[in-house]
Amino acid sequence: MSSESRSRIMARVRHASLGQNAAAIEAQLDDFGVAPAAELPHDDTCVAFMINVLRNQGSIDVAPQRVDVVKAVGQYIYRHYRSHRLVAGNDPHLAAMPWRDGGVLPRFGEIEPGEPVALSYAQWGVAETGATIFLSGRNNPARNNLLPEHHLVVLDVNQLLPDLESLWQQLEPAITGAERPRALFCIAGPSSTADIEAQLVCGAHGPRAWHVILTGEVRQEQLDTALDVLSSKKNPGGS
Repeated sequence: MSSESRSRIMARVRHASLGQNAAAIEAQLDDFGVAPAAELPHDDTCVAFMINVLRNQGSIDVAPQRVDVVKAVGQYIYRHYRSHRLVAGNDPHLAAMPWRDGGVLPRFGEIEPGEPVALSYAQWGVAETGATIFLSGRNNPARNNLLPEHHLVVLDVNQLLPDLESLWQQLEPAITGAERPRALFCIAGPSSTADIEAQLVCGAHGPRAWHVILTGEVRQEQLDTALDVLSSKKNPGGS
């Protein structure tokens, strides 16, 4: 852009802003109204979250109790790596898990090169997008979200939110306190790209697999419902 073109644009901006004051701007913003609420794929917030996780190329385990969580983690890493080792953040929820019951040998801290699996504890989940939300810090090292081949996430269903607007309300006190996090992660799937010939490739810039373990008041029937919804949309003419 030439300096002459830039000057013309800035002159138009200055002219358009003449005579405007805070009250006038506020009135114009009010005219826009409130954006409509997000339409979830199911009335059950948990089912809606599951549907979007699966749409985003993620996988899910249902683990109501802590012992179910460690068994799900153990089965996952053994299935993929024939191993019982992984690295986990220092979140107290993870530290309190009965790891021996699942035969899992976690190392707590930051992931190092050559460690293929990391486990994180999500602060929230958002049904609208299927995202898991993390605030960086000692409990959740940023590298653990980015460097493993397989990223496992534990999420209590009591921390599920319907939409992003609800997330902003939760974030305000969390990011304005004395221990303000340096980063916010909204993870809604494995790392992927379709830059080359429009072919989807997972693991391009981060984890190639993203596995969410839902715990708390959650039932296998809810996951079955999510799978049925996705199946019916893929095969609308099926019986």
